[in-house]
Amino acid sequence: MGTALRGRIAPSVVAMTIIQQVRAWVSGHRRSAITVLVVAVIAGSFGLYWFQPWKIFTSSTVDEAVPVAAGSAAATGLASGESADVMAQAMTASAASPEAMSPEAMNPSSPEVVADTLPGSSTASPTTSAAPAPVAPAEPVVLAQGAFVDGEHATSGSASILQLADGSRYLRLEDFSTSDGPDVHVWLTDQAAGGAWGSFDDGRYVQLGELKATDGNQNYLIPADADVSGFQSAVIWCDRFSVAFGSAALSL
Repeated sequence: MGTALRGRIAPSVVAMTIIQQVRAWVSGHRRSAITVLVVAVIAGSFGLYWFQPWKIFTSSTVDEAVPVAAGSAAATGLASGESADVMAQAMTASAASPEAMSPEAMNPSSPEVVADTLPGSSTASPTTSAAPAPVAPAEPVVLAQGAFVDGEHATSGSASILQLADGSRYLRLEDFSTSDGPDVHVWLTDQAAGGAWGSFDDGRYVQLGELKATDGNQNYLIPADADVSGFQSAVIWCDRFSVAFGSAALSL
């Protein structure tokens, strides 16, 4: 019994001894203790900001339609507007001429209607022009296309370079998925897809903006003056740690 009791008491005595020593050190080095505490708080805050560990558990989704040229959309709207104007004019003419809806007007074989249509008749029949058909926007041309492969994080989906009828170019991500992270951007680079995670800033690259979401269908406008000839990949790039989350092969 005595041996067992001593075995239980010994750890408690050690713990109390350590606590007393810490208290004694803090009492004698109060200024140093405060300094250590402040440094620990600052280091912890910086670590949270820099690594943002909570993003391991977060995600987001966007679903953007395939881009269309602005001119095509305007033409479609103009055609629809012209059609609406024609219908409005016809309705106004009918309201201004109640006799146009009379039984005689509805029956083309009536004597009054025949008389009105004879040569020399003083009443002119209204005419309407056919509404122009809506203009369908032209389909974008696919300049390059490839599938994503993993980098530092699992990444999937496809990347396409689209050129619209007005000459503008877009990078489109479809069925896309990757991990969340701090300071993540979308790039086009001259490096081969699937290379070393930190190699994509070694050569030429064009930044297209921050990643809009971890998942979904997304469009990124390529600057009009960007020379992407010879580029080989679309890259999901983490600026903070200079690593690629994933990349897709594109031959331009």
